[in-house]
Parts: sequence; structure tokens; C-alpha cells
Amino acid sequence: MTMTFGYTTFDAEIGTSGIAWSERGIVGVQLPEKTEAATRARMLRRFPDAVEQQPPPEIASAIEAIRALMRGEPSDLSGIVLDVDGLTAMQRSVYDITRTIAPGRTMTYGEIAKRIGIPRNAREVGKALGDNPFPIIVPCHRVVAADGRMHGFSGSGGVRTKLKLLEIEGYEAVPGPSLFD
Repeated sequence: MTMTFGYTTFDAEIGTSGIAWSERGIVGVQLPEKTEAATRARMLRRFPDAVEQQPPPEIASAIEAIRALMRGEPSDLSGIVLDVDGLTAMQRSVYDITRTIAPGRTMTYGEIAKRIGIPRNAREVGKALGDNPFPIIVPCHRVVAADGRMHGFSGSGGVRTKLKLLEIEGYEAVPGPSLFD
């Protein structure tokens, strides 16, 4: 288990979010809950050993990059260092591929499965993304079903949050079946 040094909350376009870090990098990002207090409480449940504190410069830079992306500004999150200790090799592979999806673009679970060498296991990709501790940095909201539909999103607000994130990034759905089907 990763020893977490600290965490903080920060305001972003979608609401008060949280971030936790260790000496090796970011260990988790928390999307907004209904209130700032609820976001803070979720952070403490996820990272009970963390101490709320001012982020070191590299974490402050990551926060600003996340905030910029959430304002709809170009922001490259690919250089943000993640502490992946405790993740499986498959999770790491899924997250590495997911981090290559550009803002405003999407990729399917099946496409990711093919890229990591398990072409018939889109569900396993979905499970890994459902467990994603680094939303926004590992942009699981950019992963869609094969038919383009928006299915389960584990962040607060579910699919509506996923759609809001994609909208901020300039994603335009192709006309067709409802994204909520």
C-alpha cells in the first residue's frame, strides 16, 4: 500500500475536486461530490493516512493543468507523474493507453482491449477504468461503448458528469442513438 503524504481539494469547472500524492507521484484524484465537505470526506475515506496540506510544486502544477483542461483550455496532462504502486499490469496498460486519448476525442473499450493484446476482453477494460484512481489525468470519461453510447461512469453524477467533461473538452457526439440509451 502506498504511503500517502498529503491531499488537498481545489476548485475546478465541474466543482470542488481532490488530489492525493505520495513521494512517487499522484495516488488519486477525486471528482466532485455534492458538496466540498463530501469531497473532503471521500478523500479521507480513500486515503485515511493523508494529511491535508499545501501541495508541493509538482502537484500544484498538476492541479493547474487539470483546472485549465476543465476550463476548456488546451492542457497536456501526459507528463503528470502517477504513483502506480499497487496497480496490476493490466490496469497500468489500460491507463497508459487511455492517457493517449486527446481531449475532445473518444476511444472504445474494445479498441483499448485490442491495443493491450486482449481483443475479446472489453469488459476487463471497463472494469479497470471503473477502478481508475486518477480520473481526468487518466481520462476514462473519453472511453465509450462500441456503438458510441455513454455507459457507466463511476464518478459522482455518473454519465451526466462524463458528458459534461466531454462537452468542456469540445467533444461533439455523432448524430444517432441517444447517448443515454
